[in-house]
Amino acid sequence: MASKIEPGAPQPIYLDVQATSPMDPRVVDAMLPYMINDFGNPHSRTHSYGWKAEEGVEQARKYIADLIKADPRDIVFTSGATESNNLAIKGVAKFRKQSGKNHIITLQTEHKCVLDSCRYLENEGFKVTYLPVDKGGMVDLEQLKESITAETCLVSIMFVNNEIGVVQPIKQIGELCRSKGVYFHTDAAQATGKVPIDVNELKIDLMSISGHKIYGPKGAGALYVRRRPRVRVEAQMSGGGQERGLRSGTVAAPLCIGLGEAARIADKEMEMDKAHVERLSRMLIDGISEKLPHIIRNGDEKHAYPGCVNLSFAYVEGESLLMALKSIALSSGSACTSASLEPSYVLRAIGSEEDLAHSSIRFGLGRFTTEDEVKHTVELCIRETNRLRELSPLWEMVQEGIDLKSIQWTQH
Repeated sequence: MASKIEPGAPQPIYLDVQATSPMDPRVVDAMLPYMINDFGNPHSRTHSYGWKAEEGVEQARKYIADLIKADPRDIVFTSGATESNNLAIKGVAKFRKQSGKNHIITLQTEHKCVLDSCRYLENEGFKVTYLPVDKGGMVDLEQLKESITAETCLVSIMFVNNEIGVVQPIKQIGELCRSKGVYFHTDAAQATGKVPIDVNELKIDLMSISGHKIYGPKGAGALYVRRRPRVRVEAQMSGGGQERGLRSGTVAAPLCIGLGEAARIADKEMEMDKAHVERLSRMLIDGISEKLPHIIRNGDEKHAYPGCVNLSFAYVEGESLLMALKSIALSSGSACTSASLEPSYVLRAIGSEEDLAHSSIRFGLGRFTTEDEVKHTVELCIRETNRLRELSPLWEMVQEGIDLKSIQWTQH
């Protein structure tokens, strides 16, 4: 629901880095030459403009590969994680169908583009298993093992959840899939550059990467496609056969170079970013929880990425709280689905009650978030939650010791 920006209104504090992150100025600096002087088509083989652009793109490919401990030849540039997920899931499924493998396994809490790709394949005659998750948002490895059949061609499980920040047991999933001869794809849009990833150690076969989630440009992403042992993928776009024939079309050199630079910085500064985000996360959660009762952290706290904090403020309507916190850029869930007033399907999948799902807010902390911004957010959350609770008849009943679940509500 779009609302107009008041002229002269101060810029809100940005705490929505799961939706997108600001570009690192060093990334902009790396991209500019390829927009102004070195603007050649990286596929032009006959002059220095093409050679220079190609050199920049291949260096970027190497930076991305280094970040995830892969071979640069395994990196395919795309327009973002949505395209990478579509290419991985549809591409593997369509290639493996010839050999009678027509079953895919995924989670109910995956990103919309993964779930919609799976639904598309169901309409094409594939079988898809949507596994539930536990109350913390974690997959049950035993249930996953039992779901794999002789017809299974792919398991697709997100690395870090974009709404609740839960980190799945990727190493165990990778080992299980490898032992069963099944390809393993992970959507690592929220994990790349934030948690250490070694695709060989984790036995990942395909992995989706997004540029604008790691302080890079929008419109750039990558798909890691393992070459040894080789993963066969059917291209989803016809054309000039660029990117190993998997993704035709002229590579957007400035965007890819920006993604490469973002990967280089993330690789170099991961430990520093991690310590910074962990400190701010603790400050945010403790600051709010110590002053406000009935605050619920959604997702398994022991297996969560600290930069994604999803809290439910009981007895407060999430939309009202978001409006009260308009000096802070926050969201009540995924940017891809937050236009809907339905409670988040991720929170429903972890068994969150509807009223708590409606009162949830996601706080995204990143490289450029400051302590002062977090302190201001804590103070404002406490003040506005108390104000909204004072207006709530439900809060009054709770204060009087009434168990709301025991009430039989009647319609008039």
